[in-house]
Amino acid sequence: MAGNSFGTLYKLSSFGESHGTAIGGVIDGCPPGVEINISDIQAELDRRKPGQSAIVTQRKEADEVQLLSGVFEGKTTGTPIGFAIFNTNQKSADYSHIKDSYRPSHADYVYDKKYGNRDYRGGGRSSARETAARVVAGAIAKQFLKPMSIQAYVSQVGDIELNKNYKDMDLSLISSNDVRCPDPEIAAQMEQHIKEIKKQGDTIGGVIDCVIKNVPVGLGEPVFDKLHAQLGKAMLSINAVKGFEYGSGFKGVRMKGSEHNDSYFTDGTTQTNFSGGIQGGISNGMDIYFRVAFKPVATILQPYETIDKSGNKVQTKGKGRHDPCVVPRAVPIVEAMAAMVMADALLFQKTLQ
Repeated sequence: MAGNSFGTLYKLSSFGESHGTAIGGVIDGCPPGVEINISDIQAELDRRKPGQSAIVTQRKEADEVQLLSGVFEGKTTGTPIGFAIFNTNQKSADYSHIKDSYRPSHADYVYDKKYGNRDYRGGGRSSARETAARVVAGAIAKQFLKPMSIQAYVSQVGDIELNKNYKDMDLSLISSNDVRCPDPEIAAQMEQHIKEIKKQGDTIGGVIDCVIKNVPVGLGEPVFDKLHAQLGKAMLSINAVKGFEYGSGFKGVRMKGSEHNDSYFTDGTTQTNFSGGIQGGISNGMDIYFRVAFKPVATILQPYETIDKSGNKVQTKGKGRHDPCVVPRAVPIVEAMAAMVMADALLFQKTLQ
């Protein structure tokens, strides 16, 4: 299986399956001398881990990370950082009923056809549990990106949408509720909607917004490695993501050039930021902001029709512990992938200086 690594200078290679021994990875390219706060890494994992509220999967995993190499006396050494997160609460029997059939809109069918086998226990390598490794790599990247900051939050669940600009909200409220929406009133509506969907044995999708602040001018390469292209690839590599837009995004098509152009102040900053902090593929010093759309989780806990390995129509029903809506737990994953992209871009820029 190819494609298990992300990044060029700051690079993560991840390993592990949902119901295997462990999830983990190796980080190459982290500069030496970076002070590593293990508590901050664990805090990021705690935001992603299962079982943290009534609106997420009830699989109980501590998700405690063990750093195996690359850190000595609290600082990075410049050598590969190896780490592992051991699985402790697998219930593989929950998946035995789908051993010979394929869940609609899941990776089951394509994995079987591509590789000639599949790990049906929680989806194996296709499980979103793999993203725990990304969160570790992103948390370490955040520690040497400072003063750059990355904040993501839930802006939509189903039809319930937060129609506010990030500048008009108190982002310190993101973690004040289980949905991770900075508007408490909208968050309560989202949470109630997720609970209702869960009672039906169904799932619902949503949108996560992310803003990156204190970005220096000049990050990103202007042709194939445009900064927004790298961010788009990062976000689209996350399980269940169906869309990515930055700056004005699709709404920009409704505007005329005279409305959309970001006029300059004399210091090089812009009066508006429809460009989303990136022009010509290169950061311009303004805030970078983007949106990521997540589909409803494929595994539903109600009867559905599908096919088995022989192509016969069969009826089955999802079992086990699954998220009715993935976006609350995906917030730290979006931040982590953004952090890895920015770390890569920053290290590239330093090679030019």
